[in-house]
Amino acid sequence: MMMNDSPQEWPEPIIRVQSLSESIKGSNSIPERYIKPISERPNSNNNMISDDDCINIPIIDLKGVYSEDPKIRALTLNKISEACKEWGFFQVVNHGVSHELMDMARETWRKFFHMPMEEKQKYANSPKTYEGYGSRLGVEKGAILDWSDYYYLHFLPFNLKDFNKWPSHPPSCREVVDEYGRELVNLCGRLMKVLSKNLGLEEECLQNGFGGEDIGACLRVNFYPKCPRPELTLGLSSHSDPGGITLLLPDHNIPGLQVRRGHSWITVKPSPHAFIVNIGDQIQSTE
Repeated sequence: MMMNDSPQEWPEPIIRVQSLSESIKGSNSIPERYIKPISERPNSNNNMISDDDCINIPIIDLKGVYSEDPKIRALTLNKISEACKEWGFFQVVNHGVSHELMDMARETWRKFFHMPMEEKQKYANSPKTYEGYGSRLGVEKGAILDWSDYYYLHFLPFNLKDFNKWPSHPPSCREVVDEYGRELVNLCGRLMKVLSKNLGLEEECLQNGFGGEDIGACLRVNFYPKCPRPELTLGLSSHSDPGGITLLLPDHNIPGLQVRRGHSWITVKPSPHAFIVNIGDQIQSTE
C-alpha cells in the first residue's frame, strides 16, 4: 500500500514496453534504460540457472487435505510443510477453482493488453496508488526498468475497491475479474488454514492475523512483450513478495518464472490449471 504522501506523477515520461517492443521489431538492440547490470542479468555467474528438466517446485494435490483417510490428510499436510520450508513455493492442483474461470481470466487480460493503446491509456496509473495500467515501479529518475507492462488492482478490503479503475473492455472484464478474485480469496483462506495447522496454531490464526474479514487482497497482471535481447534484461527483477500469500496463474505454454534455491535459479515448469503458491515475507518470518 502506498503512503498518502506518495508523488502524484511519474518523474519522467512513461514508455509502454509493449509499444517499444513493436517499434524495435527486427532490431538487435534495446534502450540502455532496460539493460541490467552484469550482476543482475539472467545468465551471470551470480544468477546460475539450473537446466535440469527433472527439477521443479513441488506439485501438491490439495484434494488430499480434505480426504477421509487420515493418513492421506497427514501426508498432504506434510508435503505442504516441506515445500514451505525447502522452497517457499509449490503448485496446487484440485484446488477448487474452475479451469474455465482460470482460462477466462487469462484470456480476458490477454485481450486487454492487445487493445489499442489509446484505450489502455484511459487506465494509466500514477505512483499515488499504482492502481491501473502501468509500466514501471518506483519514482527514481533514470532507474533501470524491467521489460514488462502490468495492471494493478485493489480487491479487498471493499472500501478500496474502485470499479472506475477496472477496465470496461473487453466487455466481460469486470465480471470475470470479480469472480476470479473472489475464488482466489477463498482459496487463500483455505491455504492459510493449512499453514496455521502446520505451524501448530488454531485454524483461523493466520487469517485473523491478516485482518480476518477485513483482509487485504490485490491483483496484478504482468505482460511481457517480446524482447530482442532477453539476455540483457529481466521481465521482473528478482524480489520476494511482502505480503502473506501470492497465487500465480502462469501461462503454462511459456515457462518464465524462476525461483531461487541455494545458489541456483530454477525455472518453474507450470502444471496445467495449477496455481503457483508463493509464501510471502510475512508468513515466512512467522515460520
